[in-house]
Formats: sequence, C-alpha cells, structure tokens
Amino acid sequence: MADTPDERDRLGVFEFPGGCLELQSTGDESDDFAGFYVGFLEFRALDSPDDERAIMQYKPTAIGYLRTDVSKLAQLWDQSQIRRLATRLGYDFADMVIYDPRFGRPPLARLKAQVTRLDAEAVIVPSPEHFEDGQIPGTLVRQADVITVNPEETYARRAYPPLRDLPPAKADGA
Repeated sequence: MADTPDERDRLGVFEFPGGCLELQSTGDESDDFAGFYVGFLEFRALDSPDDERAIMQYKPTAIGYLRTDVSKLAQLWDQSQIRRLATRLGYDFADMVIYDPRFGRPPLARLKAQVTRLDAEAVIVPSPEHFEDGQIPGTLVRQADVITVNPEETYARRAYPPLRDLPPAKADGA
C-alpha cells in the first residue's frame, strides 16, 4: 500500500473513518470506459472510544423474574409481557430467572446473583405479587431498578435526596 498522500491519490487510495478504499480498474475495459470497482482494504478501529465518528448505542441490560406459583398457567404470557416491556423500554434483555418454590431455595438468591453477574440495570417482573408479601424488596432495589408490568411502575435505585432549604440569596450585597 502507498505510504505518502501523493502516492495514495495517484493509486486511487482513499481513507475514511473505519477503513480505506482503493479504486481499481478491472483491466479489461476499453479506452472510453470509465468504470472501476471498489475493494475494501483494511478495517481500522476508531482512534478513541469518544471519537465523534463513532455511532454507538448503549442498551442497558435487563433480566426478568417470575414465580411459577404466582404465574401458574399464565407463565408463558408473563414471560412474553416481560420481554415486550424490556424491548419497549430499550433494554437488552439478557435472562429470565424463574423461581419455583418446590425446590426450597431462597427466592431472591439466584435473582441477585444474576443481576450482579450480568451487571443488569433493571429487573422486570409481572407484578409485585411475585415477591414475598407483594412487596418489592428494598435490597433488590438497591442493586437494580425494579419494573413491574402490571401496574407499570418503576422502583428506581437512584433516587435523589430532597434538596435542603437554602436561605434566599441577597442581591448586590444587601
């Protein structure tokens, strides 16, 4: 490949964000033919993660959670509603944690482990009834946002403290 800009222009090599193109003739065209084909020469990573040329969209991760004893025959429906809400809210849906009380394990242990392992931003559940006593556990909300499908509510982990009352500002040294 040509090393200087003049050699690159003469050879028809052009750089663009993400790679470069070389314009080449096919070699069998007539004198009045002006055609060419484009060959992709190399892939080059962007210079930095905050390069303005980069078009990246971050999608936060969400996981679903439900209890088989609460969903019963509607389990597949509840799972589809969780996935649909995750998509609508712009989450990357990563896993569905299904708790079955017949196995005798602690109900939130696996869920909290998956939230940590997948670095999930949110847990989506069909309703608050899928937690003990129908209450969203505070220990889970401290770890991730909890979103219920019905009613559609969000229990956010990042709640801002109330602003303290400040004395009124004095103008011009008054």
